Amino acid sequence: MNIPEATKNFDDWNTLKKKLDENRRAVIFKERDVWWCSIGLNVGHEENGKNQFFTRPVLVVRKFNRHLFFGIPLTTKIKENKYYHRITFKDEGQCAMLSQLKIFESKRMRSRMGELPHRQFNEIRKKIAEMILGE
Repeated sequence: MNIPEATKNFDDWNTLKKKLDENRRAVIFKERDVWWCSIGLNVGHEENGKNQFFTRPVLVVRKFNRHLFFGIPLTTKIKENKYYHRITFKDEGQCAMLSQLKIFESKRMRSRMGELPHRQFNEIRKKIAEMILGE
C-alpha cells in the first residue's frame, strides 16, 4: 500500500518498533504458517503495514531459526503479474507479493492466522525460485 509521503507517521512506527525490539516472548512458528506481522511503515514502494500496529498477513516461507524467517506479505488486492501469486486463504482470494520477500524477525509476529495448504505453498516456492533464479 502506497501511503503519500506527507501522511506517513514514521514516529508512531518507530515507537512501536522500539517496543517490538524489547519483546522477549518466544514465538513458536513453522513454514507454511500465516501470521499477522508488524511489518512497519516503509520507504517508497516497500509494502506497509496497516492500523496502529502496522500489520499485514505474512506467509512463513523458510524458517532459519526461532528468530528469523523469509516471509512474503499477502494482500487481498488481486494483481495479475509474475510478481504476484494468487492463493486462497481462509476462503478468501489473496495474492502473495513475491517481490516483497524479505527476512523478518519473529518479534514482529502478533498472532497466527492459520496454515497454507501444501499445494499452494509449493506453488509459491516454485514461483520464488523462478523469480530469483530467472528459471
